[in-house]
Amino acid sequence: MLLPLPLLLSLQPSHLFHFTSKKNQRTLKREEKKVGEMGRGKIEIKRIENSSNRQVTYSKRKNGILKKAKEITVLCDAQVSLIIFAASGKMHDYISPSTTLIDILERYHKTSGKRLWDAKHENLNGEIERLKKENDSMQIELRHLKGEDINSLNYKELMALEDALETGLVSVREKQMDVYRMFRRNDKILEEENRELNFLWQQRLAVEGAREVENGFDQSVRDYNSHMPFAFRVQPMQPNLQERI
Repeated sequence: MLLPLPLLLSLQPSHLFHFTSKKNQRTLKREEKKVGEMGRGKIEIKRIENSSNRQVTYSKRKNGILKKAKEITVLCDAQVSLIIFAASGKMHDYISPSTTLIDILERYHKTSGKRLWDAKHENLNGEIERLKKENDSMQIELRHLKGEDINSLNYKELMALEDALETGLVSVREKQMDVYRMFRRNDKILEEENRELNFLWQQRLAVEGAREVENGFDQSVRDYNSHMPFAFRVQPMQPNLQERI
């Protein structure tokens, strides 16, 4: 930058040095910025081919974005939900402590108007909520039947509870009598089967005993004949045969 000659003559040496130093400072800053940009260079946004470098970059940037999410939650009182899936399938997430993922998704669903799930899933969600309420109601009723948490019940509710208990007691007693009759009937059937088996067993023993007696008699007869003299065992068919001879 060139200054007019009168102005240069009117300037004192100290002013001239000050002006020159500011100019040099600006020039130096521009040069430093250029050098920094040349040294740092621009990173081309594309997939990193080297798996090790890709993993290192993912780890660094994942930690950085999680840190930024936590910072914006604290600094700006914002509600943040962040979910990251790595190439390996591992999940990293961050939810602001003042909310939950379900609340975030519901707010996003209502604000954006986008359908995050179809009508079938919505019906299933409604059915799940209905079953949960029904289960809670049944749990409360069960505690009342056990005599628990009945201080908050009024007179009509206590009377209804008493009627339910009496009805249940009658049903239990009837079922108990049915089971008792069934046991008695089974006992009678078993007794009859036992008597029939004993009768058959006695008949079998009698038949086997008779066979043993018969076999013993035949054996005794054979033993007796074996011990008799030969003369007594041989009997001629014609007693007068010797006389004729």
